[in-house]
Amino acid sequence: MNTHDVRTYLLGLQDRILGAMEAESGEPFITDSWTRPAGDRLQGDGLSRLIEGGQLLERGGCNFSHVKGAAMPPSATQHRPELAGAPFEAMGVSLVFHPRNPYVPTVHMNVRMFAALPAGREPVVWFGGGMDLTPYYGFEEDAQHFHRVNRDALAPFGDDKYPRFKQWCDEYFFLKHRNEPRGIGGVFFDDYAEGGFEQSFALMRSVGDAFVAAYLPIVQRRKHLPHGARERDFQTYRRGRYVEFNLVFDRGTLFGLQSGGRTESILMSMPPVVTWRYNWAPEAGTPEARLYSDFLRPRDWVGEGA
Repeated sequence: MNTHDVRTYLLGLQDRILGAMEAESGEPFITDSWTRPAGDRLQGDGLSRLIEGGQLLERGGCNFSHVKGAAMPPSATQHRPELAGAPFEAMGVSLVFHPRNPYVPTVHMNVRMFAALPAGREPVVWFGGGMDLTPYYGFEEDAQHFHRVNRDALAPFGDDKYPRFKQWCDEYFFLKHRNEPRGIGGVFFDDYAEGGFEQSFALMRSVGDAFVAAYLPIVQRRKHLPHGARERDFQTYRRGRYVEFNLVFDRGTLFGLQSGGRTESILMSMPPVVTWRYNWAPEAGTPEARLYSDFLRPRDWVGEGA
């Protein structure tokens, strides 16, 4: 297990992604480095980089963290009860970008490594990650492009990976209390150790490396589309679903809070302006209604775009 190589890759990935976004917007992200010293419940360091009030990104954050803890929290051992209470080490890069223009979708990406260190036994190491897209107004070509890039990133690791991880994403990013998906999906994987450390690390890198190619062309197509109060109102309404998922279901959020992580960095994924309405649904035949009927359901985006 070479954690130095993983750390070096993740910090480089953070730099490359933010370099691409800063070049696109002309607006810099601020940098907030932090450390948790020995003696804290959770030890380690991180680099939070964010933008608020930008013209392209109303709020966006891309975090690197590398932490060690004395005992794994419940969210990390729900599928591995034999590791409950074991010391652990975790590192990853996680980002959420909330664009200002309602025609540009919100996006989430995360890649991470987790190692449980049970006493007297070999470390148990696995990787996780993925990316998913949450549009407010749907465009088939955007969804097809996003999924094609994800498929191509996973292709070297077997034809089964993209269909398997796409289904996992559709099932994971689902608001059970609303009976609806959060967005149009992407790929998601967790507890992944197939082929050993190097093979699993390579798959994680391929997903991380694909992010800019998956998202930036969509930004470039949509960022100048004209919009008004109606589109903005629907955007802030739909952002409420993002908040609900992250606070109720998201394992990364729960892990961070349960393990004593840095709250400001954990909740950086929250959108800046959100609205809720009581028992509301868009009028039939509108673009807003089409998001529900045509996009917020599982579709074979790659097959449709062939």
